[in-house]
Amino acid sequence: MAIDKTSTSDMRGSGMSAAPMEPASDLRTKETYDLIASDKVEGTTVRRPNGDSIGQIDRLMIEKRSGRVAYAVMSFGGFLGIGADYYPIPWAKLKYNERLDGYELDIPDDMLRGAPHFSGESFDWGSRQRNREIYDYYGITPYWGL
Repeated sequence: MAIDKTSTSDMRGSGMSAAPMEPASDLRTKETYDLIASDKVEGTTVRRPNGDSIGQIDRLMIEKRSGRVAYAVMSFGGFLGIGADYYPIPWAKLKYNERLDGYELDIPDDMLRGAPHFSGESFDWGSRQRNREIYDYYGITPYWGL
């Protein structure tokens, strides 16, 4: 099946009209049994197995070439995003838990407190060494392999 890559801006002046878009709030476009839209993941609570809230997912970092989710950046602390710390959590450490209606992170408090984190925009996402340190810290094989 061929995919039509014509955008609505490409159709201007062509006499063609774009098909109406489904409302963004339509749940079917945001989540299926196996898939979830990234904007629905952002803002989702991260909880301990007992249900206590740890923080929330601020953003996903996706490896451009493979399409794999490298990290969920979890934020907590601060007020309205001011003064919050950000923790890049390897995606493999998070498990979706329907009972908790959020992502579960099962690590002890002291491990989380000592985890690599940053404030504001100070994190060097392009550093392969920094990324390896994060995966080593959590004992996870990096998303790019060995």
